[in-house]
Amino acid sequence: MAQERSAGVELARLLRRWWEESGSASGGTRPTQQALAARLGVDQTTLSRYLNPKHLSTAPPRVVDALHTQLRAPAAELEQARALCRAALRENGRQRAADGEGEHAAPAGAVDGSGERPAPDASPGEEGADATTGPAAARGAGDRGTTGRPRPPWLRPALVAAAVVLAFTAGMVVHDRLSGQDSRAMAGGAAGAASPRETPLAWPLLYMGQEDQFSRARALQHLLNAHGYTVRADGFLGADTRDAVMDFQRRKHLPADGKVGRFTWPELVKEVGPGSGPDEVRAAQELLNNVGQGGTPVSGSFTAATAEDVRYFQRTHDLPETGRVDVDTWLALLVEQLPPVKAPAYQRATSPLPSASE
Repeated sequence: MAQERSAGVELARLLRRWWEESGSASGGTRPTQQALAARLGVDQTTLSRYLNPKHLSTAPPRVVDALHTQLRAPAAELEQARALCRAALRENGRQRAADGEGEHAAPAGAVDGSGERPAPDASPGEEGADATTGPAAARGAGDRGTTGRPRPPWLRPALVAAAVVLAFTAGMVVHDRLSGQDSRAMAGGAAGAASPRETPLAWPLLYMGQEDQFSRARALQHLLNAHGYTVRADGFLGADTRDAVMDFQRRKHLPADGKVGRFTWPELVKEVGPGSGPDEVRAAQELLNNVGQGGTPVSGSFTAATAEDVRYFQRTHDLPETGRVDVDTWLALLVEQLPPVKAPAYQRATSPLPSASE
C-alpha cells in the first residue's frame, strides 16, 4: 500500500525531471511551463501540479504520453511513467471510495443487496450470535426461531452457501460492467478519453467569409497548394481561396459553388506519410496541432515525431494505428478541432485583419 500510495509522487518527480532535463541533451532551450501547458491543452496551474510532488495532482495517461513526446524524454522511461500513472490512478480511486463510505458504511458481509444495515445491538462479524432478545432475535438471527424451536443443523450452512453464490454472481456482473467501461475508456485515451461514436462523423462545411476560420481553413489552403494552386494559408477564406476551390470542383466534376463540404473534402485530401509533399504534410500538422494532445510542429516535414502524433491520435479515436493520415483520419482530425483562440505564433505576423474589401 505504501508503494502504491507513493506512485503519484514518483510520477511527479519523473515528469519534473523530464522537464528540467529537456533541451540539455540537444543544447536547446527548456520550454517554460506556460508554453508547455499551451501545447498540452491544459492551464499552467494544472501542469505545475502535475510536476510538483509536494502539491500533487496525478497527470492522466494522455498528458504523460504528450509530455514524453514534447520533452523528448528517454524512450526507456515511457513504460515506467505509464505504470506509475496507472498505479497512482488506482490508489486515487481507492482513496475516493474509502472517503465516500464514511463512518457508517455497511459491513463487508452484507451480500443480499437489500441496502439494510444491521441493528444497533447486533455485533458485526458475529454471524448467528446467540442473541434471543431485541430486534436481532425478532429477525431470527440466533440459533432459534421465533417459536423457540431449534433450527435444523443444516440450515445455517445452506444459508451461508446461498449467500456465497449470490455474492459471487453479483461480483461477476459488476466486474463485467466495469470491464466494459474500462475498455471503452482506454479506447478513448487518459486525462479525457472518448467513447465509441454511435453516429458517423460528418465533414465540416467551409465557405468564403471575412472572419478567420483558423486551423480548418489553413489546412484547406495547404491542400489547395498541394494540388497546384497558390493561395496564402492564413485562415481567411477570401476570393482567391474561393476561386481555387471552384476551379478544383470543376476539374473533379463537382458542383462549383466554392463551398468545401462532404463532396469536396474527400477529393481534396491526400494520404500523408513519409515522403509526402510539404503542403499536404503542413495541412495534417495544422490539424494535429489543435486536437489537444500536446501540439505538433507545423514544419512541412513528416518526421518521426509527426508519425507518432498521428498514431496517438488514431489510437485514441478508435482508428487503425497506421501512422499515416488516410481519409478516415483526415475526417476525424477535421471534426475534432478545438475551439480556436488565436492564430499560432509562427503565423501571426502574416495573418491579415478582416476587411470590408473582400
